Amino acid sequence: MLKAFQYRIYPTKPQQKQLDMLLETARSLYNRALAERRDAYQNAGKTLNYYDQANQLKALRKEDPYLAQLNFSACQDVLRRLDKAFKAFFRRVKAGEKPGYPRFKGKGRYDSITFPAYGDGCKVKADRLYVQHVGLLKVKWHRPLEGQIKTVTIRRKVDQWFVSFACEVEPTPLAPCDAAVGIDLGVKHLAISSDGEFYEHPKYLRQSERKLKRKQRAVSRKQKSSSRRRKAVRELARLHGHIANQRKDYAHKISRKLVNRYHLIAFEDLHVQGMARNRPLAKSIVDAAWSQLVQFTTYKAAEAGRRVVRVDPKNTTQLCSRCGKLVPKPLSERIHRCEHCGYVQDRDVNAAQNILKRALASRCFQARAEPSGHNVDGCVMRVPRSRLL
Repeated sequence: MLKAFQYRIYPTKPQQKQLDMLLETARSLYNRALAERRDAYQNAGKTLNYYDQANQLKALRKEDPYLAQLNFSACQDVLRRLDKAFKAFFRRVKAGEKPGYPRFKGKGRYDSITFPAYGDGCKVKADRLYVQHVGLLKVKWHRPLEGQIKTVTIRRKVDQWFVSFACEVEPTPLAPCDAAVGIDLGVKHLAISSDGEFYEHPKYLRQSERKLKRKQRAVSRKQKSSSRRRKAVRELARLHGHIANQRKDYAHKISRKLVNRYHLIAFEDLHVQGMARNRPLAKSIVDAAWSQLVQFTTYKAAEAGRRVVRVDPKNTTQLCSRCGKLVPKPLSERIHRCEHCGYVQDRDVNAAQNILKRALASRCFQARAEPSGHNVDGCVMRVPRSRLL
């Protein structure tokens, strides 16, 4: 399986200028290839693909010494990235969704380059990272690098630089266990387990709102294209990055705890984008980052030999987890009281127990799961809604 390892790199000022130049070269190639595709279709009705453009790459590099400064394989990856954007565009058109035609990348809007073959333009030498046309970069190796390196990606985040290694590693299963848990995702509490455990919602965005407003106000007051405005924008981006890192760290901690404890972890298959259209709760839903928690739990489970299941969320809050009867209640009512069997429980814990029940019931349908799911340990399995209603 592939596993990513990310490290902070510390380029010198000359090296940073060279890295900026490589990103600018990649951006220029992306825009040139996009313009070529657009013009070919508008003028001749012809649709170009990756191979049409990749076959011209050697000739272009001979004509343009500026383009030749970027590694050949990295140039190919830029064209693959554009091809992927067009494939997604055509898929959305076919599905009747909002198309979103690929856009030209403005200055500062292209922040990563990928070396798809390790050793071709980028490799580790001793405790440094060698990059073609840049030199040896200092790396903060905060954890050991494992497995066989497949690809290397250098990324700029505001004024910081990072390197990500995609490595082929052997899964390391945890000790077998039979425990299972259902997780209800919420706004008041980030996650509630069927065992009655509550994981607090830190609300990092809410906590930093005053600082964000102050920094956003500072940006709006600066003259456009001025050095002071660029500095203010950089400080605002740093704060947004800090909030994102806090949220990510918390999701890592919860997901690790769940994977270490349970063999089967069940989540609701929520349509988060649709829920975020709820104006009163939109900011809290985005701040909760439910999808990130599910994503982190899923890849950790794949490595540890655990299972993640997503079930239909319909009526998980309204049904009684003991007798299965429907008990309608408004959102303001936080305690579940069943008039049929007398069961009294916290509303969210009752929902988590229903989620777990649906996941356990779905295991008999493993052989007939939807194509999007996989019937192997450590993989996500989406349970068809028609079998749960």
